[in-house]
Amino acid sequence: MMAVYDTTRANVAGLNLGGRVSYILTHLVSGFVVWNQTRQTKKVLSQLSNRELEDIGITRADLDKL
Repeated sequence: MMAVYDTTRANVAGLNLGGRVSYILTHLVSGFVVWNQTRQTKKVLSQLSNRELEDIGITRADLDKL
């Protein structure tokens, strides 16, 4: 499993209204994409047996932390 932390920030104050709306929509969409990928990953992993989860180095309790 891989996690990404984005440390870049745009200077929203310097954008015009259209730029701000675009910035907000982009971040809303990217947030939805991350949420959906996490949801799909949890769904697939929850279908594995405890032994299969152990083989990849996670436990069922780890699924709640995703």
